[in-house]
Amino acid sequence: MNIETIKNDKILSEIVKSCDNEIYLVGGTVRDLLMGKESFDRDIIVCGEDARDFALKFQKIFDAAFVPLDEVNRIYRLVLPDKINYIDITNPIEGSLEKDLMRRDLTINAVAVNIRNGEVIDLCGGVTDIKNHTINLISEHNFEDDPLRLLRAYRFQSVLGFDLTAETIQAVCKFANLIQKPAVERIVHELILLFGGKYADKALLNMDKTWLLEEIFPVVKELKQVPPNSHHHLDLFHHSVETVRQIQLIYENSTDDVKEHMDRIDFGGASRLAHLKLAGFLHDIGKFSTWTIEEDTGRHRFIKHDDVGSKMSVPLLKKMSFSNKQIEYISSMIKNHIYPSQVMCAPEVDFSTLNGEKVMMRYIRKIDENVIDNIILAQADRLSARGVDITDDIVEKNISGLNRLRDFYLKVRDTLEPLPILLNGNDVMQILKIKPSKKLGEIMNALHEAQLSGDVITKEQALEFIKGFS
Repeated sequence: MNIETIKNDKILSEIVKSCDNEIYLVGGTVRDLLMGKESFDRDIIVCGEDARDFALKFQKIFDAAFVPLDEVNRIYRLVLPDKINYIDITNPIEGSLEKDLMRRDLTINAVAVNIRNGEVIDLCGGVTDIKNHTINLISEHNFEDDPLRLLRAYRFQSVLGFDLTAETIQAVCKFANLIQKPAVERIVHELILLFGGKYADKALLNMDKTWLLEEIFPVVKELKQVPPNSHHHLDLFHHSVETVRQIQLIYENSTDDVKEHMDRIDFGGASRLAHLKLAGFLHDIGKFSTWTIEEDTGRHRFIKHDDVGSKMSVPLLKKMSFSNKQIEYISSMIKNHIYPSQVMCAPEVDFSTLNGEKVMMRYIRKIDENVIDNIILAQADRLSARGVDITDDIVEKNISGLNRLRDFYLKVRDTLEPLPILLNGNDVMQILKIKPSKKLGEIMNALHEAQLSGDVITKEQALEFIKGFS
């Protein structure tokens, strides 16, 4: 590696200047450098000095935050003041750089560079595999030793687009049943990174060929049982994966404000885009249990599959230890994945009128900060279902309507404020002289819906509404 690359890195050059021992840049940092990618994380192995002592010394030099990641394995992180750059510091396994590199997951992550002279240490062909865009295991033992590496292979495929070697695929097939051994939190972390990758659809299809996908998501077995129909040119499993692909394509072709929203990390330590693609993969899990075929027409029906799928997703995601915010988001996307198309395809609504804007505003109020996400999912779903009954005109009108809804939201979102509480439950009971009851709940729900639609704006209108409702 060109030593100038390291010399031009202010952080690495400061480390070289401030100590005498051997220090190696390793793992993903080296891979990114060899691929010409900018990297803000620096993984280093320190020889001849305790990693903790080394980290604490450079904490002072860089005025960084010190974070012990793993005291057992002596792994420490320094987060620099800009909160963008960080350094992960450890000692080599058993004091040997060679043993450390050979115990890693994949060859592309097992290349080291001496930061003093730029010497590349490549014991298993990682540099060649990076150049050839290949994902290759170091040994079967490493996969068996930590089965999470089975999933990591596909996470890197999703992020990098590389292809797995035949030997790596065979090893995944051999050990796929071990994927449940790692802690669920580790599995979820890798999954979210996988769904965040540009090539997530490719990784999912290849995971399915090794049985790994069904080990992680048993519901895939049900998806595979629903065949193509007049509305879907693909079986349900491939429709679900195609939805993931379409979400990525829509994102890539979106405006900067849409991309900025989808890049936000609002829950789970990963982008909204990653979570939306997971929701896209699961959006039709309610179809198998709601599947019927009409005797007279042969039409496949999946009544209320959106609601059923949303409810199914909650225990599935809880079992995998997703956070409450992640579960709320994903289950909401599943529940509402048809909703925006229903709004914009309503034949009785003229969206060029004030009434049309009220219909769109009601939708926006209900979906709140997830409007962009929900519209992208609806568009991806539409583009992934092109059965014989779905004409180009149907698709064009659907996508055009959803674009209009998205543009309307982008126009008004900065003016939106929380709906005011015009009347609370106690107010309504006093005014109508009723007690807590099912009737009270119906009135309060109806009042909320009227506010969402913009039919009730003032307290006076709210009073008239509840009296008329009563």
